[in-house]
Amino acid sequence: MTTSNHRRNVVVRSIAVAAVTCAVVPLTSTQRGNSKSSAQNDPNKQEWIQLFNGRDLDGWTIKFAKHDLGDNFNDTVRVEKGLLEVRYDKWHGFNSEFGHIFYNEPFSYYHLAAEYRFVGEQVPGGPAWAIRNNGLMLHCQKPSTMLKDQDFPISIEVQLLGGLGDGRPRTTANLCTPGSNVVMNGQLHTPHCTISTSKTYDGDQWVRVEVEVHGDELVRHIIDGRTVLEYTKPQIGGGNVSPVDPAVKIDGTPMTSGYIAIQAETAPTDFRKIELLNLEGCADPKASNYKTYFVKANSQMCRY
Repeated sequence: MTTSNHRRNVVVRSIAVAAVTCAVVPLTSTQRGNSKSSAQNDPNKQEWIQLFNGRDLDGWTIKFAKHDLGDNFNDTVRVEKGLLEVRYDKWHGFNSEFGHIFYNEPFSYYHLAAEYRFVGEQVPGGPAWAIRNNGLMLHCQKPSTMLKDQDFPISIEVQLLGGLGDGRPRTTANLCTPGSNVVMNGQLHTPHCTISTSKTYDGDQWVRVEVEVHGDELVRHIIDGRTVLEYTKPQIGGGNVSPVDPAVKIDGTPMTSGYIAIQAETAPTDFRKIELLNLEGCADPKASNYKTYFVKANSQMCRY
């Protein structure tokens, strides 16, 4: 027989079990995602991408003139003690084998920063202009489209120069234009290299260079937080790249995006940081990856 006290106990236990069950009902994947996104996303926090991871060359592809894509000729590019090194200790001479190391993902709107220094002596036989010379190559053609003997990729170069210790000015963050032209002061600008207004950096000191790139609308070179050169409308054109596939070099084509590369052109160089802030992304404040600093809106990048 069921007594009234027994019935009351059963009811109380049932209520307790129901309460516990309700308390531990798991969130759906959507609920978990929304909760996590809303808790973690700070629309004002800059999310820099470390293009160089400090450990190896993962994510990069090497191309030396006169050599096949991917051939790290004479073990020139290495990672030692957290530094990306360009070295020529295994070279016995130089025969126009200019090298470039490409990051495998193209970008269009971004802020790029690199910290570099020049060390050691130039490889024997290197041209005089290449002493203490490297560069950030922007809006590069895809490395697989370069001809085997091609010296430089079609690109916009942020030329990095070190002082020669002779008291003469030698600016850095200059502009060079292999297979390209730009617009300055409203006019097509065709000189191959244009100096910046930076100071000279002698010795083996570390230098931080930054570049703000807005597709083909604006490119700004920055040293020590100060703009030292600015131009617009980068486009394919001009010379200073050879040989080149005419199907790739179509003069007048706007350079709106492309690959990023650094150089190996006879000067031993260290990079301790190469990082990028993507300025293209989701501009919808309701999205979990919305950022206030995006310059270029891309709704396809939104996550909800």
